[in-house]
Amino acid sequence: MIFISSILSWFSSIFFSKAAEISVVGLQASGKTSFVNVIGSGQWSEDVVPTVAFNYRKVRKGAVTLKIWDVAGQPKFRSMWERYCNGVDAVVFVVDSSDPEKFDTARFELHQLLAQPNLAGVPLLVLGNKNDIPSHATVKDLIRDLQLDKIQDRPVSCYSCSMKSQHNLDIVLRWLTERSH
Repeated sequence: MIFISSILSWFSSIFFSKAAEISVVGLQASGKTSFVNVIGSGQWSEDVVPTVAFNYRKVRKGAVTLKIWDVAGQPKFRSMWERYCNGVDAVVFVVDSSDPEKFDTARFELHQLLAQPNLAGVPLLVLGNKNDIPSHATVKDLIRDLQLDKIQDRPVSCYSCSMKSQHNLDIVLRWLTERSH
């Protein structure tokens, strides 16, 4: 019985597989690379080197293959965000929810990116990372502070999560796979 089940699973993965291409952007040290690493390996690590320019990773989750662009968040790389978001199935914007001093910059950069005509309609997922830190902003705070309610030309979702504890990452993965081809 297990053998038959594994063969059926194998066939469905060949004939019913899906692919999604996503770009992960956000200010430096928000947790973008940690997010990609946790999705890829299921493990969180403190040993994350800041991204220079971009990283590309292919991750298979069940019948879905995620092609992920992890784009650097330092000011000198933010002008590249549009290039890596063009043609993707979703944009994931990661915010350090424990650092409200960066919310104004995050809001500006996010809205600047979404104003690009070639990104119209691309679904947006905002992740308020580091919710394991007691003073983190709630989803309601993020929606208000990043003015997510003013974004009208695309589906927008916002979740609070922690890469360290992998809290809410199953919901995030479901959101991403629902947007796959």
